[in-house]
Amino acid sequence: MSRNACPTKSTNLLQHSAFYETQFDCVILIKQWLEGKKIMTNRVKVAVTGGAGQIGYALLFRIASGQMFGPHTEVELQLLELEQALPALNGVAMELDDCAFPLLKRIVCTSDLNEAMRDINWALLVGSVPRKQGMERSDLLQINGGIFTKQGRAINDNAADDVRVFVVGNPCNTNCLIAKHHARDIPNDRFYAMTTLDELRAKTQLAKRAQVDVTAVTNMTIWGNHSSTQYPDFYNAKINGQSAATVIQDEGWLKEEFVTIVQQRGAAILKARGLSSAASAANAVIEGVTHLLNDTPAGDSYSMCRSSQGEYGVDKDLVFSFPCRTEQGKLTVVEGLEQNDYGHSKFEATLKELREERDMVKSLGLLDD
Repeated sequence: MSRNACPTKSTNLLQHSAFYETQFDCVILIKQWLEGKKIMTNRVKVAVTGGAGQIGYALLFRIASGQMFGPHTEVELQLLELEQALPALNGVAMELDDCAFPLLKRIVCTSDLNEAMRDINWALLVGSVPRKQGMERSDLLQINGGIFTKQGRAINDNAADDVRVFVVGNPCNTNCLIAKHHARDIPNDRFYAMTTLDELRAKTQLAKRAQVDVTAVTNMTIWGNHSSTQYPDFYNAKINGQSAATVIQDEGWLKEEFVTIVQQRGAAILKARGLSSAASAANAVIEGVTHLLNDTPAGDSYSMCRSSQGEYGVDKDLVFSFPCRTEQGKLTVVEGLEQNDYGHSKFEATLKELREERDMVKSLGLLDD
């Protein structure tokens, strides 16, 4: 048929079909664009304590770039520091401005606790007083206990109704326990403490030993306290779907070297670098909050400290690290994991330490009404 010839009926049908298909595609594109515009109106207010500290500095730029809440959520940062650290915090805010992050809509720098916690949806409690030479554990708990008592009350009085609290500052389990105790109007299941860094450390060590990619390691549970008593459970961890102990086939290394490496990793970094973990800790905060916000892949789990409901015999309300999953936005503890005698002894040791910390802060009056 020549280019000028009249089209046949079948040709007309084909042309009409192509026309309507094109129109349908346009409708889909417009719908997606409108949905995208709608999604982009979502905004989250995030309080970060210790904003001028090492972890805070490594963390804030990643939040502002969208790595924590995703590419369709705008962010307001409400940064808290001590009065004497405000000049440094203002410098961090200047750098954040200079990055011109499209998702970053507002920065507040303050030493006022109530201002920092006003209307927030997330509280990332990063700042805490580190243990110094000659300081007893009771001294550390008392100093930080006072800080987290005030923070819990400020969150309770000022935060949005949907606020969630993620504690990083150590001793994070017991600091979380104190904060949630003094935020009585906020449900216990909105409080978390971080063992994500320990989980990531453990995954890397197993992957290196097995000579596999780190993504092959799943179900890496850290039980208990974020301390040197934590138990990285290699028996229930999996490498390419099989028990890590079965794949590695070296229980001596797993029990002696692997567990010790994970438990002492923070101290090893401090000794090597002269400073505590910062970039890796900030990365773990991103990873931990991402776990809480997004559904967990089928068959996998992650580690998170949360308020116990009696799972695995842990005292109710104790903040303990469990294997967890997120499904439809809700965190649940994975139950039914078994422990052999070795695992049970490690589990009991870390549980004992957390009970001691709880009893100590009770005796210091930090859990009084």
